[in-house]
Amino acid sequence: MTTRPAASSICLGVREERVIKLDLVNAVVAATNISRTKAEQAVETIFESLKQALGRSQRIELRRFGVFSVKPRKTGIGRNPRTGEEVNIPPGKAVRFKPGKELQGKDDEK
Repeated sequence: MTTRPAASSICLGVREERVIKLDLVNAVVAATNISRTKAEQAVETIFESLKQALGRSQRIELRRFGVFSVKPRKTGIGRNPRTGEEVNIPPGKAVRFKPGKELQGKDDEK
């Protein structure tokens, strides 16, 4: 089995590392020794569950990782950059993520 290195791109001289779904599947396979097919199903099931919960505007709390929540986005007036014409921006929803303490790197020592 070969593992794929994390995808990266160079943007203005800064190297950006990315993790894609395949990396998560590979991590599940390596950690559990289950088949790749079952690992793909597991990862896909988790993502589908997250999407459905966020679609219902539910808050998702993953202890020691962070919290995903859906917040309303304001309406407003924007401009079409080509014509300069004013355009109404309808209200919408935006997903927000608040990292947990372990991701923020804060020390608990005082």
